[in-house]
Amino acid sequence: MPTTSPTDPPIDPRSLRALQLAQRVHAIEPFRVMEMVKAAGDMKRSGTDVISMSVGEPDFGAPEIVAHAAMRAIQAGATQYTDSLGLRELREAISGHYAAVHGLDIDPGRIVVTAGASAGLLLACAALVDEGDEVLMPDPCYPCNRHFVASFGGTPVLVPASSDDRYQLGAAHVEAHWGPRTRGVLVASPSNPTGTSMTPQQLRAMLAAVRARGGFAIIDEIYQGLSYDHKPLSALALDPDAITVNSFSKYFSMTGWRLGWLVVPQALVPVFEKLAQNLFICAPTIAQQAALACFTPEALAIYEERRLAFQRRRDLLVPALRALGFTVPVMPDGAFYVYADIASVAHPHCGDSSAFAWSLLREAGVAIVPGDDFGVAAPQRHVRFSYATRLERIEEALARLERFLG
Repeated sequence: MPTTSPTDPPIDPRSLRALQLAQRVHAIEPFRVMEMVKAAGDMKRSGTDVISMSVGEPDFGAPEIVAHAAMRAIQAGATQYTDSLGLRELREAISGHYAAVHGLDIDPGRIVVTAGASAGLLLACAALVDEGDEVLMPDPCYPCNRHFVASFGGTPVLVPASSDDRYQLGAAHVEAHWGPRTRGVLVASPSNPTGTSMTPQQLRAMLAAVRARGGFAIIDEIYQGLSYDHKPLSALALDPDAITVNSFSKYFSMTGWRLGWLVVPQALVPVFEKLAQNLFICAPTIAQQAALACFTPEALAIYEERRLAFQRRRDLLVPALRALGFTVPVMPDGAFYVYADIASVAHPHCGDSSAFAWSLLREAGVAIVPGDDFGVAAPQRHVRFSYATRLERIEEALARLERFLG
């Protein structure tokens, strides 16, 4: 019998016993960029024209050929669970992509398709990080990386990386900061928020330093398709035992489809498969079916056009920011970010990136991200610009920024 009726008074939530939250919740900080996005959205809904240079999401959607592949899959009823490692056809297509782009022979059996790169990073941390283990990563870096490690009881160790290091974790950093509890490293090349890649020499030396200590190397390569000044280099070309993470979100313009992949050593495939079975079952089936079309000549031609469009945006934005007083010591060679130092900018908030970013949003209608999301190494001096928006909007944002700076 029901214990209440429609006439019963509502239950006062204050009468419920407070739940005890897991300690890991308190260790995870808010993702501040999303607060900026929320505020910008509120302004747009109130009628203010806001130019978004905050979110790391391509303004290009999935090409029609990819969308049509998804619709065909739905119509054909190809919507049920796949193997936990992913569709065999998709893993083979990804393997072929490594051969075409990197000249690498990657066994499809080593490829694990995941629900976005985030799920791939979670699987890697679940497999490799124990309570109290330390994982080195550069500062600045993508904020969720440290939270992935902390979620499994590990301790992220942020190592300050300067522009001299291209804001990347080098062999010298590994040697200086490796301790008795250190298990490995987590790096990204190209990086969010800096857009900089590791040079081949940097990457080779860093991997060798980790390997010499018996550690693991997780390399986030989700922006490698968006490389501008050189051919992209996968860590797999230098160390077949590296664990690499990739995604269909950035280069392939499929952010909301939630699809990514890992390449792992053959011996670890059963471990990742077991974890995937229990934590995710499988990546979204429709997204996997659609992603098969990403590797067709038609789609790849579109992606190349888009890559060149991003490069043109970068080549406009960086010199313009420097002319306005921002310091950009390293030209970003990948992704779609510029990590700029505001200390020399003529503005009252040049020493407080958070106040600067919020003032720019409210007074000029331009949304950027303050540096405090990305680490503890001088975040108050840095802001991140995303150029994942069309060229004419970037030009308008620069005009507004010039007026904002007076």
